[in-house]
Amino acid sequence: MLVKVCGMREAQNIREVEALGIDLMGLIFWPRSSRYVSERPDYLPTQCKRVGVFVDEAVPQVVDTVDSYALHAVQLHGHESPDDIRRLRTALSTASLSPAIIKAFNIATATDLVQTSVYDGLVDAFLFDTKGRSVGGNGEKFDWSVLRHYTGDTPFLLSGGIGSDDAERVSAFRHPRCIGIDVNSRFECSPGKKDVEAIRTFLQKVRR
Repeated sequence: MLVKVCGMREAQNIREVEALGIDLMGLIFWPRSSRYVSERPDYLPTQCKRVGVFVDEAVPQVVDTVDSYALHAVQLHGHESPDDIRRLRTALSTASLSPAIIKAFNIATATDLVQTSVYDGLVDAFLFDTKGRSVGGNGEKFDWSVLRHYTGDTPFLLSGGIGSDDAERVSAFRHPRCIGIDVNSRFECSPGKKDVEAIRTFLQKVRR
């Protein structure tokens, strides 16, 4: 199971979380987020994959950020259409860049899964988050049982309010297309700064 820790921006905190052996680390490039990376950290992870999170960002800006931060993946958390993603793929390829593309969806009911069908096969993975006040980082869960209605071929990451008390639920969750989890706000000391020991304890539980 892949583990992604999102919303990182402080160099020392990045080092400490990376040392826990996570698989992916998310840097948020959306100015309205309280975890927005407004300045390049003095240290970027080298032992896990770097994921840039964008919300309805212009294609040239995404390409520039992928290049500047050597991102391994792009997570699109807005209203990006299939055509938007095709344009982004073309622009990245033209710039000799080939990050994976993750499309995030905010889920409350099985009906919300219908929108994924037109993206199936177009992106490398989906991320299923909780439908809430913001596009992400709400700290709230959705009913994971609705994902039994997801029958697409694209693998997905499970997100949305996963905290330290959810280790058993995460370990027990089963879906043939689930490849990992994404954690963020419920492991924070403050926006953008993670509780390293809480993540360490959580990982020990879900990985045993």
